[in-house]
Amino acid sequence: FTVVTLVITFCIIDMFDTIGTLVGTASRAGMVDKDGNMPRMREALLADAVGTVAGACTGTSTVTTFVESASGVEAGGRTGLTALTTGVLFLASMFLAPITPAAATSSALIYVGLLMLGGLKKIDFDDIYQSLPVAIMLISMPISGSIGHGIGLGLISYSVLKLCTGKGKEVSALTYVISVIFLVKFFLIV
Repeated sequence: FTVVTLVITFCIIDMFDTIGTLVGTASRAGMVDKDGNMPRMREALLADAVGTVAGACTGTSTVTTFVESASGVEAGGRTGLTALTTGVLFLASMFLAPITPAAATSSALIYVGLLMLGGLKKIDFDDIYQSLPVAIMLISMPISGSIGHGIGLGLISYSVLKLCTGKGKEVSALTYVISVIFLVKFFLIV
């Protein structure tokens, strides 16, 4: 039971990390439709899943989408050539890493964080059903170090808020199911 629970937990966390990163980066690149949906999301998730499995089978660190991609998108990169160039530069930097101070990379991470905050302008802060879950996500993501944990806490708070105010029917059944799974993950699985 513990192994199955851990596998499901890691799958959910990886899925939400990936979805959050893909949607955020695609939004920043202007690659979403008028409703905010990312076209060909299934293909992007499939590519991420194949990369994750291949990385696990070869013993490397997780091969997945990373939110740091937003800095490349902001600089104008929107094709596979950007990824290829980044890969070649990472390969070259492997030899420079031992002589480069760790503080050299912190500025890029701060810049990515600022880019991520740009999505806040679309939030209606007069609507408690939007603003409270977003505030919880903003606080929990840097504390937990996980986009997936932040999304989970946001979903839980949104579901509880709607239920407690008598508007529970406005929330989809899938949102409740995912919220319960996150509750189980946060409180029953260490």
